[in-house]
Amino acid sequence: QVQLVESGGGLAQAGGSLRLSCAASGRTFSSYAMGWFRRAPGKEREFVAAISRSGGSTYFADSVKGRFTISRDNTKNTVYLQMNSLRPEDTAVYYCAARQTLSGSNMYTSTYDYPAWGQGAQVTVSS
Repeated sequence: QVQLVESGGGLAQAGGSLRLSCAASGRTFSSYAMGWFRRAPGKEREFVAAISRSGGSTYFADSVKGRFTISRDNTKNTVYLQMNSLRPEDTAVYYCAARQTLSGSNMYTSTYDYPAWGQGAQVTVSS
């Protein structure tokens, strides 16, 4: 099973930017579709963004579309979440997740689709 470690969280002002990274262990990172999720205080974990194995396909929740981008570097076993125009409602613990797949283009948006999860990174946006 792949091991995932997030980094890059922290405090930002509204309108600011942060970039999260998720480093994966192992030599088969390119066989995994990846996703980012978040859990705000008192709320359920929710989907944020997904990327296919190759990085050629991406998908975003409506709440972050146009503000966040997801990318990956398969040579570095790392997936990124670039967060721009941050809002106080983006405050949450952000988790990356991985699902091994044979499909080069599939992406997944449900927490139930991902068997592997990182420990989470706190993002706090002040108004």
